[in-house]
Amino acid sequence: MSTFGAYFRLWRVGWVLVREGVVSALPSEGLPPSVALAKSFVTIFERSKAKHQKRSDRLAQAVERLGPSYVKIGQFLATRPDVVGVEFANDLSQLQDRMAFFSSAAAKANIEGSLGRPIGELYASFGEPIAAASIAQVHPAEVETSQGRKKVAVKIVRPGVRQRFAHDIEAMYLVAHMQERFMPSSRRLRPVEVTKTLEQTTKVEMDLRLEAAALSEIAENTDSDPGFRVPKVDWERTGRDVITMEWIDGTRMSDVEGLRAAGHDLNLLADTLIQSFLRHTLRDGFFHADMHPGNLFVDADGMIVAVDMGIVGRLGKKERRFLAEILYGFITRDYIRVAEVHFEAGYVPGHHNVESFAQAIRAIGEPIHGQPAETISMGKLLTLLFEVTELFDMATRPELVMLQKTMVVVEGVSRMLNPRFNMWKASEPVVGDWIRNNLGPKRIATDLKDGLKAAVKLAEAVPEIAAKTEKFHHQLLHISEHGLRFDEETAEAIGKAEARHNRSGKLALWIIALTLLYIAWMLS
Repeated sequence: MSTFGAYFRLWRVGWVLVREGVVSALPSEGLPPSVALAKSFVTIFERSKAKHQKRSDRLAQAVERLGPSYVKIGQFLATRPDVVGVEFANDLSQLQDRMAFFSSAAAKANIEGSLGRPIGELYASFGEPIAAASIAQVHPAEVETSQGRKKVAVKIVRPGVRQRFAHDIEAMYLVAHMQERFMPSSRRLRPVEVTKTLEQTTKVEMDLRLEAAALSEIAENTDSDPGFRVPKVDWERTGRDVITMEWIDGTRMSDVEGLRAAGHDLNLLADTLIQSFLRHTLRDGFFHADMHPGNLFVDADGMIVAVDMGIVGRLGKKERRFLAEILYGFITRDYIRVAEVHFEAGYVPGHHNVESFAQAIRAIGEPIHGQPAETISMGKLLTLLFEVTELFDMATRPELVMLQKTMVVVEGVSRMLNPRFNMWKASEPVVGDWIRNNLGPKRIATDLKDGLKAAVKLAEAVPEIAAKTEKFHHQLLHISEHGLRFDEETAEAIGKAEARHNRSGKLALWIIALTLLYIAWMLS
């Protein structure tokens, strides 16, 4: 039934996209003739009003009809322009994560179920919701402290959202498997792996204890950083379905006039924002991956406060060096070094020619050196870089794509505050310091230290490795002498599973075909 349900949900998604005009608005360039013909045929089922709307509006309308899960799916795909294309990713990034409120009674029941205590014991007062998104909504509340009552923000998971998402992700997996099977060129993008990433990140986002942990970690990392902080977590009132945190009084970064009226230095805020993001990325390898203006506030002291840490990104030491060496290579016009970094990191297959790849990198870098520094976008540079790497079979790196997308957003916010924002000048104190500490002589000492630790761990594991190797050797000898055999129960179970899969798949396809014929007859 799971397979049948996935087919049915996929049919519903396709039908909504057709009705809202999203399918007809997609580009036809490069489509096989049969697909292009089918695309032109389905336009007869569009709503009449959809023909006069922009593609982004059609998409927003379709996602609203499909429900909260698809808002989250759309927002995730907006971070993957390598998968859906740059234009479509831009349309998806405009999706508004504003949903209808669920009742305060349901919110209180969720809190009490998660924390095991009545609302009256947890909060001195509990207000009506002020913001609702696809996964959770926020209520203002007050708690009793030794200093008196303190206002807090309470974020509560939407009832039933986990079950709804678990069902909807099945359709995504079905599409991903079909894409890998019937479109070999898409395998480089790892659509199944992308879907697994979506499932994992959304599951993490739906466990508010993990968001609280992310807030706590970044608070420790940025404790002594100038001009940036995150809200404090109230761990006593935090569980899987609820997180209670410090209430932030401040001006949203999207309100430029409000910031100016409050007397804040917009140029300084722009520099502080990009420097903070780069510190989190290069120094800590842990960054807020949803830093749009609505999640950024400026308090009365001029501190940038980042909220909503449901989506975060991590970079390992290799990825951080990769990023820093690329940026440094472009700055110094050392394109051979930029190319070598890709090969050393294993991002570009070794059968390609380093000099040819460096030539492609030069095509990106040289035009940049002819522009004023304030017009050069680091995010755009990385976007162009990923486009070029496609020609050299570079497999998708989800963590780098998330970084690139977040950098584009953060850079955009900085330019919104300061139209003449110079990305390279603002980032030099952070990037330059990291490069000096990690790409110079200090790097050799660090690498030796890490190598020594790895050697010690390997030496400790040698006896266990030897025992497992000997056991594996005996198993191989046994297989070579007696062959690999299934017992009767295993063979029978495989046969039954295959039969069930074939029956359910055929049944689903017949039902979808009959449903489409019925709809076409009703519309005729």
